[in-house]
Amino acid sequence: MVITMGQLGDYNISAVIVAAGRGQRMNTPLRKQFINLEGMPVLARTIEVFQSCEYIDNIVLAINIEDINYCKYDIVNTYGFTKVRAVVEGGETRTDSVYNCLKALKRDTDYVVIHDGVRPLVTDKIILDTLVCAVEYGCAVTGMPVKDTIKVVDGDNVISNTPDRQKLWAVHTPQIFRYDIITDCYNKAYSSKIIGTDDAFLAETFGYPVKMVEGSYDNIKITTEEDIAYCESVIRTREGGRLARRNRI
Repeated sequence: MVITMGQLGDYNISAVIVAAGRGQRMNTPLRKQFINLEGMPVLARTIEVFQSCEYIDNIVLAINIEDINYCKYDIVNTYGFTKVRAVVEGGETRTDSVYNCLKALKRDTDYVVIHDGVRPLVTDKIILDTLVCAVEYGCAVTGMPVKDTIKVVDGDNVISNTPDRQKLWAVHTPQIFRYDIITDCYNKAYSSKIIGTDDAFLAETFGYPVKMVEGSYDNIKITTEEDIAYCESVIRTREGGRLARRNRI
């Protein structure tokens, strides 16, 4: 089955944005999802991409319980994110947070787009490319081939083997799944007490093939202060490019 972009409108598509992390590696008093990034909080920049995406019908956010009111009023309301239909309490792990969001989705959802709240450089193209692939295959995630040679080490940091770099990808988000597949995976994960570092791991664990889609090296997850500087640089470059194109029209 070959899917075209226009056919995406036939489906009910929900975005789950997970932003309940505490950001302990970020040396700032403010959680990283709320740090100012070229005039907007990181999370607001992330939500904005999904709000603007033509085929995303609604958005559910997972937020730390003490930040829920701030998120509702200072981010969702302030920036007019009308597609946000629920802000739910995040859990102890990412798996818990995603599961809470899945339980808040409407049962008529066809596809679930799961994304990290601190990946603000995601683009409409990345979302749509991955979504088209997910509709065709059931499960699809975005990522990029690794640039460096990877070494596997033992407990004493002695190299044990060197995987073939041609087969290694760094996985990003969005990770997109047919609704029945991802809910089945999470229900089984909780029954089996399995915790995954990402959603694709659960799909793999329970026998669902996952297709990898090439995204962008810019689509980084903000972890350190250096990542903020990098994101600001990319945003300025993108906005400068848009301004230049408008001036040529």
